[in-house]
Amino acid sequence: MSLAASRSAMERPKTTLASWLLLTAVLVLIALLPSLWPERFSPLHGVRVDTNPENMLQADEPVRIFHRQMKEAFDLHDLVVVGVVNESHPQGVFNAASLGRVWELTEFAKTLRGEAIGQTDPRAGVVEVDLIAPSTVDAIEPIGPGTLRFEWLMAEPPADDAEAAEIRRRAQRVPFLQNTLVSGDGKALGLYLPLTSKELSYQVYRRLQERIASFDGNDQFFVTGLPVAEDTFGVEMFIQMAISAPLAMLVIFLLMWFFFRQLRLIASPLLVAMLAVMCTMALLIASGQVIHIMSSMIPIFVMPIAVLDAVHILSEFFDRYRRDGDRRQILGEVMAGLARPMLSTSLTSAAGFASLALTPIPPVRVFGIFVAIGILLAWLMTITLVPAYILLMPASALERFGAAARSRDRRPLGDSTRVGRAILALGRFAQRRSAAILVATLGLGLLSAWGIQRIEVNDNPIRWFRAAHEIRQSDRVLNEHFAGTYTAYLALTPAEGVAAPPQGAPVAEPVAEPDTEPDIAPGDAPVDATEPSLPAGLGGADTSAGEPELPAGLGGSPEATAEPVAAVATAASDETFKDPTALAYLEDLQQALLGTGIVGKSNSLADIVKTVHRDLHQGQPEELRIPDSAAAVAQTLVQYESSHRPGDLWHFVTPDYRAANLWVQLKSGDNQDMAAVVQAVADHVAAHPPPAGLEAHWFGLTYINVIWQEKMVLGMLKAFLGSFLVILLMMTLFFRSLLWGLLSMIPLTLTIAMVYGLIGWIGKDYDMPVAVLSALALGLAVDFAIHFLTRSRASYQRFGNWRQTSADVFEEPARAIARNVVVIAAGFTPLLLAPLIPYNTVGVLLAMILVISGFATFLVLPAALGTFEGRFFPARETSK
Repeated sequence: MSLAASRSAMERPKTTLASWLLLTAVLVLIALLPSLWPERFSPLHGVRVDTNPENMLQADEPVRIFHRQMKEAFDLHDLVVVGVVNESHPQGVFNAASLGRVWELTEFAKTLRGEAIGQTDPRAGVVEVDLIAPSTVDAIEPIGPGTLRFEWLMAEPPADDAEAAEIRRRAQRVPFLQNTLVSGDGKALGLYLPLTSKELSYQVYRRLQERIASFDGNDQFFVTGLPVAEDTFGVEMFIQMAISAPLAMLVIFLLMWFFFRQLRLIASPLLVAMLAVMCTMALLIASGQVIHIMSSMIPIFVMPIAVLDAVHILSEFFDRYRRDGDRRQILGEVMAGLARPMLSTSLTSAAGFASLALTPIPPVRVFGIFVAIGILLAWLMTITLVPAYILLMPASALERFGAAARSRDRRPLGDSTRVGRAILALGRFAQRRSAAILVATLGLGLLSAWGIQRIEVNDNPIRWFRAAHEIRQSDRVLNEHFAGTYTAYLALTPAEGVAAPPQGAPVAEPVAEPDTEPDIAPGDAPVDATEPSLPAGLGGADTSAGEPELPAGLGGSPEATAEPVAAVATAASDETFKDPTALAYLEDLQQALLGTGIVGKSNSLADIVKTVHRDLHQGQPEELRIPDSAAAVAQTLVQYESSHRPGDLWHFVTPDYRAANLWVQLKSGDNQDMAAVVQAVADHVAAHPPPAGLEAHWFGLTYINVIWQEKMVLGMLKAFLGSFLVILLMMTLFFRSLLWGLLSMIPLTLTIAMVYGLIGWIGKDYDMPVAVLSALALGLAVDFAIHFLTRSRASYQRFGNWRQTSADVFEEPARAIARNVVVIAAGFTPLLLAPLIPYNTVGVLLAMILVISGFATFLVLPAALGTFEGRFFPARETSK
């Protein structure tokens, strides 16, 4: 079939070339028209980008469903973290000038909604009501027995450094703000910007950077957070694709010119690669798939495989072509010899990537399927477009090409003097030292197996950037100053689940217990005049003519007395988190989290209750504790409702007080660290079961990253083992021998073992790019083995002994493989210059895969064939 397609293309070269160009143009138009003219082509799918690692999991994955439910139940948003650091001023960042700039930045952040960040929805962007900054949070001050004052921490910029120092003192009195808003040394201050959607984080990030650039002074500003890292990576990956892919093509072009010395001819492999990538991406977009972090790498994987077969054709044509020969006849002979191995290598490579469809990670499945489609497209283009292109070239263009140049100049070309001689030397070495090579291969396999056992699965979106990147630097600096910029949440919920709170849900009205006396007398707590009124029963509008007025501390008028109010009593029995026992369990759990050494801090309802309780007792340090009765707990909660930010309560507890949430801050977003914290909590909960039948479950971006990584590792392992067996079966059928099928798998097995063994030895984390590269190793390593073994079997039919066969195979066939190794390995070195670590990883490991599989093909395969010649060629009388 493939040979028939090649012959048909050679009969109609112009039609073939025009057809491929037209097909590519049509597919690209179908893919791009909906984005260019959405009003006319709305039924079609346009370009859509998704950089959210959360979508590495299925939409109906239980952990994602729970994550969404808890975010709604506790009214939580993903955060952009802004840090302001001043190392030079004696008072750190708490000086008048620095806090003035913090005030300006906060006011600017409040405007980052709607059109300011390119959104049509005026509500999209920063959620002002939940913004955490000095000017948007309360300082709690005791002003008498049972009396509190809630005031803005920084109602206006300080007039002098003395006022700035007072702001620091007041902030450090509030446990919630310590090492979250203000660092322990006072040199740094943090702002936390909640977003309506984390997909807006890059727009907010860039606008913040623009505003920060306008500031003078010696403050340092840092912006980080998982949403920023993920969204910024999504933007930069397209920039790098636009830079790295053309650079890779340029290097490949130059290397092929060095080997073949014919500019017009070597354009054909690059044309195949370019058209294959364009068609593949157009099909991806037109089919409605989004461009994810994984699918953005499709061109990087399709290009080398697209070039491989074309280089084999050019290499053999290079060695056979003579000026007086029939170009069509030579091409026919070349295609006849390569048709079967090229089809086999393309099918095995496609099978390797298609196996990723077995993984439970949707973007990885899409990636694998479309890379497989790209490989098959590249194969079809190669066997048709390359011969057609060669035939359309004028004869004068081939004057100094291949054997024609050698016969004219009477001197070898570059590859004959360098690559050719090196390959011949490898062939002689493999023949003389075959036993030693096989023993060394076994030793390397054992060492690699040991290294593989040392591999640790770990990933962190922040570490997708190089250490010098501003996001990495921000992450490092802010995690040195604060409790942590990585957020995870631990929910304690009843077994039947949690209902989402209604909008503006008020505190539940306490239920009086006649025989219980409160141990705290609430008093006058001045509040801002703009505070929303509380419902009836807690100081709002009267619902009955005879209801007595409550004091200001419970929402009444400023003239109300500060007498104790006996009506505030214990919570109803099903209001779990008004029970001191439940709050004590939260406190215990927080201590267990701190004991991990990974968690910098956690905040919970218990911290709010303890802080208010202390200040109702005139700020006595020993009263920073959970009250002894449910009535006293209820009183602290009602007092907190008189603050400027009563809605903060519902981030930590549901309005029915039956479920609570711990906000956990970690200094590291590594999966290993999050997994260690999860295990520590699981051990604590097993040893100390929660009260009232509560269940503890994690959610948040940092936790979700752990889950999809675990699924990816197991899924990739299953996919690899499945594709390995499929390729072994294909090789067995191709060679019509299980023994030859197993032999063809040696370079592949050794390559993967050595690459992953080295990863384990050097301590490189097993992350997303590393996992996916195993599929690329399947394709490339088997490609070389198929070509080598196919030519070895054909040559042995002519010579009848391995010595002469080896000498023949290490001529043109081995040179073609070597050219592929050099061209592709060196061609993707531009990826090493990218500021994104996944691209660097692909560049390095791609080169390793090519070099190791190349040497395994040139050394291990001939060593095995020479050592066990009688087993592999039993039908022939062998002579050595």
